[in-house]
Amino acid sequence: MERVVITGMGAISPIGNTTETFWNNLINGVSGISNIDSFNTDEYKSKIAGVVKNFDATELLGRKESRKLDRFAQFALVAAEEAWIDSKLEDSEIDPERIGVYIGSGIGGIQSLLDSIDTLRKKGPSRVSPTLVPAMIANAAAAQVSIRFQAMGPSMAPVSACAIGNTAIGEAFKVIQTGEADVIFAGGSEAAITEISLSSFGNAKALSERNRVPAEASRPFDSERDGFVMAEGAGILILESLSSALRRGAHIHGEIIGYGASSDAYHMVTPHPEGKGAFLAMKKALSNANLTIKDIDVISAHATSTFAGDLAETNAIKQLFGDQAYSIPITANKSMLGHMLGAAGGIEAIALINSLNRGIIPPTINLTNPDLQCDLDYTPNVSKKAEMSIGLSNSFGFGGHNAAIIIRKYHS
Repeated sequence: MERVVITGMGAISPIGNTTETFWNNLINGVSGISNIDSFNTDEYKSKIAGVVKNFDATELLGRKESRKLDRFAQFALVAAEEAWIDSKLEDSEIDPERIGVYIGSGIGGIQSLLDSIDTLRKKGPSRVSPTLVPAMIANAAAAQVSIRFQAMGPSMAPVSACAIGNTAIGEAFKVIQTGEADVIFAGGSEAAITEISLSSFGNAKALSERNRVPAEASRPFDSERDGFVMAEGAGILILESLSSALRRGAHIHGEIIGYGASSDAYHMVTPHPEGKGAFLAMKKALSNANLTIKDIDVISAHATSTFAGDLAETNAIKQLFGDQAYSIPITANKSMLGHMLGAAGGIEAIALINSLNRGIIPPTINLTNPDLQCDLDYTPNVSKKAEMSIGLSNSFGFGGHNAAIIIRKYHS
């Protein structure tokens, strides 16, 4: 079996549009949550989101090409470009048939769909763009990355709700392990901050309504948490077989060593209260990596800031790690980013890789009134230094989809 390493990373996020900017803001506890200004939110229950700012895809793609693409595909392409440059694959002679793409999106090109519905109603069917379907389908980001980088190997756009990033990374990991590909772009992209998304999530009482102070709205594990904050962006990793990376002298950021997936088989939107599915995903990831609970140095929690979700994840961690759970530091990146939905797993994997390499655990901000039932070490409010080698990252989604990956600091 091939070892699988990370040789490239690309990030578009509410706190930075490069991996370095994203990381620096993350460890400094900078919140990316702000008022939504792309449409009027007067009648909406939640008026805030983690919006990507100062983003312009035209420099990379050109104005004509950019107009054909939904924002989520633009995010994916720009993040993939950063990862590609970081990996220095442009200087290699990798067979295009050995390069794959595993990039998913939970909602796809919803803004393109909404715009075309408006056109249909106002101007009639003859005015609906023929580019709508290729812009809105959930595999558009994967397809566009494949086309741009001439990646002719295995391609997939997993749709496992908010577990997508980890699902993509984990499934790509397995493909490279078995020798079916040498290189795979893996991660997720999302641009779902739209009127209809905000309405639906808001009416489901899933979103935070702490509108007066947006930066304090996302507060995982805090007793006053009142829901998640929608966010957008992309997190793309380049996974590569160790033999390929060594052959071309690539810089290696880290190594994927374990992956576990499960289903709650419980409810469409509510997690199992005991965290059974989350427990199974983490347990399977540990087994897949041939590790014990004592080998995990840090946990990147899914932790969306919902009452049920944070408690279920805490219960799952306690069930798996026992007394050890109280000595493992945990970080909740969504306290600063908001919930990037299908892009969450990819961006949080990038954060975890940096944590392991730089010895810094990002804080869980806004944890000012701890929930007595959530009593683990969540790295409250201030980042901390720690020597770490192995980290576990969780991603869970609607439908009870769960995916956990394990990343190790690279050692030859």
